[in-house]
Amino acid sequence: MACVTQAESPLTRTVLATELHEPIALDVAADGRVYLAERRGAVKSWQPGATNATTLGTLKTFTGPEDGLLGLALHPGFATNGWLFLFHSTPGVLENRVSRFRLTNDTLDLASQKILLRIPTLIPKPNHSGGGLGFDGAGNLFVSTGDYTKAGESDGFAPLDWRPGHELNDSERTAANTADLRGKILRVHPEADGTYTIPAGNLFSPGTPKTLPEIYIMGCRNPFRFSVDARTGWLYWGDVGPDALGPDPDRGPAGFDEFNRARQAGNFGWPYFNADNRAYHPRDFAAKTNGAAYDPQHPVNDSPNNTGRRELPPAQPAFLWYPPGPSTRWPGVGSGARSAMAGPVYHYDPALASPRKLPAEWDGGVFLFDWERGWIQAAWLDDSGKVTALKPLLPETKFKRPICLKLGTDGALYLLEWGSNWADNRDAALVRLAPEL
Repeated sequence: MACVTQAESPLTRTVLATELHEPIALDVAADGRVYLAERRGAVKSWQPGATNATTLGTLKTFTGPEDGLLGLALHPGFATNGWLFLFHSTPGVLENRVSRFRLTNDTLDLASQKILLRIPTLIPKPNHSGGGLGFDGAGNLFVSTGDYTKAGESDGFAPLDWRPGHELNDSERTAANTADLRGKILRVHPEADGTYTIPAGNLFSPGTPKTLPEIYIMGCRNPFRFSVDARTGWLYWGDVGPDALGPDPDRGPAGFDEFNRARQAGNFGWPYFNADNRAYHPRDFAAKTNGAAYDPQHPVNDSPNNTGRRELPPAQPAFLWYPPGPSTRWPGVGSGARSAMAGPVYHYDPALASPRKLPAEWDGGVFLFDWERGWIQAAWLDDSGKVTALKPLLPETKFKRPICLKLGTDGALYLLEWGSNWADNRDAALVRLAPEL
């Protein structure tokens, strides 16, 4: 694998909008207008030539630990139907919802809400809500959900606690549960009446006992941001990993963040495996003893909190993974706190008459970014899923917690920067990454 470096980039970072309060998701319409969501409920738009964003409407949201308005996606027919999909919480209701709204005359019509999916949450609310939304070329909607599991009670290793009263420390009840929507990437086909159907090729066919047909990918910890390659239909996502600083021969691997690619439905292993299918061990948290490592070809969910199938599909490995410390395999990813997220795949179009389109050197790369470390890089993969090159975008720039990255129809990248701090930033921004004009 070649780690490509460059002294400078022909791209520039241009600020398009500021005065944003916890901006978290965006999508770009065919006319170049950018629609964005703020975690505390506001939906805004920026149109080319404007000096700031305009508020279109505000949802009432619960903004507990990691909840709120988390995802936004425009329907492929948005130019004519005005449909906008949101992943959001609702005060007083123990669920996150995926809802369809209509935009009319630059106003979010709150009365137009059609609820497609209801994803259970709990009190006290644990970590990992997910919240990504995106469409493929066939009009299927993908939805990413976190495992809703406490992250701080397993010494940085897999949360596999079966003790009564410790259910929130058992990700087998969600991510490894074939009958639960959490810890997954779901795929449904929205219909005109506000319902949805199940596309062919999901992980479990409708009617399969102890499964949910909405599941496309299972075995995820917190797949917060993903993308679907419009040309191939392949799915890319980042999964935020656990915190162990090093491996333990009796517990399992060090914590790694992952980047994954799926050409078809599958199981990506959490909480039994991490990175390139490095296995954890089952643990008796009361006796503080451990069992034999899990088998990635035959994962089994014996948790008393499991309501789905016992025998699970084989686990698939990540294509890139990195620990808290320096990575010997991919030194360009840096070290320190980490939060892996995946952006779009770029296909250079020589016929596109746009001075802002990315140069041909980025053709075929999938853009990866890290919220904590502040970098954006493109990765190229071979047919087997091996990374053949990794190249930084604007390598001298540390982005201010990049949280959502999309391509516009002009061939430029549009990025939301959350800001320097964990919350309540004054330096959040919508920016464009494109050749300097």
